[in-house]
Amino acid sequence: MEMEVRRIVVVVEDVEVARTAMIWALHNVLRYGDLVTLLHVFPANTTAGSKSRHRKKLRLLRLKGFQLALSFKDICIHSFPNTKIEIVVTEGDEEGGRITDLVRQIGASTLVAGLHDQSFLYRLAMAHKNIGNNFNCKVLAIKQPTSPSTSSSPFSSSRPTLSDSSTSMDFSQIELSSLSIPEVPPPKIPYQVCPDPSAIIWRSRRRRNQ
Repeated sequence: MEMEVRRIVVVVEDVEVARTAMIWALHNVLRYGDLVTLLHVFPANTTAGSKSRHRKKLRLLRLKGFQLALSFKDICIHSFPNTKIEIVVTEGDEEGGRITDLVRQIGASTLVAGLHDQSFLYRLAMAHKNIGNNFNCKVLAIKQPTSPSTSSSPFSSSRPTLSDSSTSMDFSQIELSSLSIPEVPPPKIPYQVCPDPSAIIWRSRRRRNQ
């Protein structure tokens, strides 16, 4: 029986916590056969100007967004070479409405986003009572630690702090330990009980005259 292909949407933003969120998702959410959608929504251009200047500005923002998404894709391929990846770059609002529409259209099973001070998730949480129903999927918000903690790998052995804060924010907020790699001591060289035979000098005793 074939496993159902899940669609995991990762919000692409030019902040470190967004990269951290994707790396965490690759190690903790992704399974074989899943499709990862790297979604970047750049803000609509509201500045006054000619139509040609407006189109030029949009092309530049789209190009920068696509290049940013490609850098996220490189991280995916480096960690999991066989990952199925698609990139979606589009114009939208900063309130999260466009992201919400696209996630529903894609039919995502999980939305992964980095949680920071200007995150669209906070705006949606204040505007809607149930974010999960709004997206029609599971929402995982990955948050960087506010203070340095014990160095360990956040996507392997350490257990992240998971709080389903339904009383205030209707999404799963996961706080990770810092992405510092623990110092690995150099491997110990085992003591050689018997040295290299070629280095042994054999001496023979002279026989005593009887």
